[in-house]
Parts: sequence; structure tokens; C-alpha cells
Amino acid sequence: MVVRIWGCRGSLATPGRETLRYGGNTSCVEVEFDDGSRIILDAGTGIRALGRRLAANGSGPIHLCLTHLHLDHIEGIGFFAPIFDPDQEVHLWGPRSSVRSLDERLARYLSAPLFPVELSDLPATFSFHDVEDDPWEIGGARLVAAAISHPGATLGYRIEAEGHTIAYLPDHEPAVGVDLEHLTSDWISGFALAEGVDLLIHDAQYTDAEYLDHVGWGHSSVSQAVSFGAMTGAGRMLLFHHDPLHSDDDLDAHQARAHELWQGNGSRPELAYEGMEVEI
Repeated sequence: MVVRIWGCRGSLATPGRETLRYGGNTSCVEVEFDDGSRIILDAGTGIRALGRRLAANGSGPIHLCLTHLHLDHIEGIGFFAPIFDPDQEVHLWGPRSSVRSLDERLARYLSAPLFPVELSDLPATFSFHDVEDDPWEIGGARLVAAAISHPGATLGYRIEAEGHTIAYLPDHEPAVGVDLEHLTSDWISGFALAEGVDLLIHDAQYTDAEYLDHVGWGHSSVSQAVSFGAMTGAGRMLLFHHDPLHSDDDLDAHQARAHELWQGNGSRPELAYEGMEVEI
């Protein structure tokens, strides 16, 4: 399978000269399987370019798995070309709520005065799924989702297919203000999702100094992310959800720091960048 990064910026899209190498689009990751089917993870602004490619080349049913409904993870939905195709089938998966259904929550964004087209008026055929605790299958892939530490209802995903495993935890604080080395795995958020995966895509928004001012905000420092990757035994790790204030040069320093800290058995952590492809 192939993992493609269409957007890896956190919180706010940041186009401009200082973000050309790592990209300014917010979270969107495509996982394509050998049979041509795919799962899309999150619908930040990066999903716009993916949608154009899918509309041009055609696709079967689209499965879009949302980690949570913060704007930077859903703001691209309204610009995702396949949703304007009356022949397109779109399945949206996301965290459940005891108050409103998934489509009701998404409609708060895709409706006036925030958006000119109502969700109910979009021509594609939609199916909305509240993610449950039990594993489920999409095509030949097995998915597991679980609540992770981030403000609001937030999921991390584990995808198993073709003998390989991916974990996607783009907004995640494994422990709030505590060094992970002082904890056992059952006290670390998201550990079971990431344990032993071939590829871990994980939040690393802050420098260690920045994290001290953002404890409890639901995002990781680079050292916290690197510790999490090493403790879970990830074979390969992509650092994700880059802070909108971080330029390409800042992120180069971020990666150098991650390499200094790495003590895992897999390859050294890499910073995700827009347009990146990882074959597993």
C-alpha cells in the first residue's frame, strides 16, 4: 500500500514562501491499497487537490475517516470535488456524540452563514457512520479506532491491510505534562493503536520549550512524540501537524532535534511534507 500526504499543517493553513518545502495545507492523508481502493484520513485543505485527482481519474466508493471535527480537519470537505458528482458514493466516519449525529455536526459548518451550500443539497450520495469501539472493515482493510487525548471527541486510527499496519494520530498528547518514560503503557493515550505498527503518523506540533506553554492543549512536543514512537516500537515515524508559526527552516531544526533524541529500533523520525509518498 501507498500512503500519500496531501496536507500536514496543523491548526491553520499557511500558504507562503516560508512553507513551500513542507507545505501549508492542513491534515489530509490518503492510504491506497494494491487493488486501487483507498481510505482518506481527515479533510483539511489538503483534500482539495486529492479531490481534483479523484474526479479526473474516477474512483469507486470514497471512505473518509475523520479524527475529530475541529475546523482544520474538516474545512476542505466543501471543496472536495467528488461530493458534487451525483454518481459518487461517499462514506464519512467520525467520532460519535450523545448530542448530535455526525451529519448534524458537519452541517453546522456546511450551512449558512459559514458555507454557501447546505450539506443536504450536495449531489453525492452520503452515508454517515459513528465509529464504534469494535473493529470494522473497509474493503480488505481492518480498522480500529479509539479515543485519544485531545480536546473534544477525538479518535486515533489503526489500519491493517496487506500484512502491514499504519497508525494515524495527528492531534495527540500522549500524557499531559508527564514524561512518558515514567509511565506504563496502560497510562499512555493511544499506545495500543500505535504499538508495533510499520508506520506511525503522529502529532509533533511544538518544540520542547513551546510545549511548556501549551500543556493540556492536546498536542505533543517533539521529544514527547519521539518517545511515544520509540516506546510503541514503530518501524517508521512521520512527525505531523506542523505549527502554523513554524517556517521550513524551523521545521528543519525540528527534524534535527528528533534525530538527536531517537532511541527506537526503527528508522529515525522524519517530518511529513506535502506530496510525500511512503510505500509500505
